Amino acid sequence: MVYHNQKSVGENLPRAKFMSEFDEQTPTAYDPFADANAEDSGAGTKEYIHVRVQQRNGRKSLTTVQGLKKEYSYSKILKDLKKEFCCNGTVVQDPELGQVIQLQGDQRKNASTFLVQAGIAKKEQIKIHGF
Repeated sequence: MVYHNQKSVGENLPRAKFMSEFDEQTPTAYDPFADANAEDSGAGTKEYIHVRVQQRNGRKSLTTVQGLKKEYSYSKILKDLKKEFCCNGTVVQDPELGQVIQLQGDQRKNASTFLVQAGIAKKEQIKIHGF
């Protein structure tokens, strides 16, 4: 313990020399997100179709498909998805994401294979998210 009348251990060293040694030993700042930010800068070069699942209540879930090109008819794709997988669904207009297809149940694998087989997207363009 250091009290007012006693000298501490570092008081015998000159201040300027102590601070300069400290500055020399401090490593430069490393930004762990620098690589991620660099990859995000080219986001327009490769567009992905995101297939997500959202938990509703209990065992109920909702599958969303976003990122399809605007020239596709979302209502026709939805009609075929509903008929193929015997589920209900809708097209929702989101202010940030644009048009999003919503399907009842966990249809992630079904929707992704349907998009590949229909020629709407390649397998590399689809990202499946969820638990």
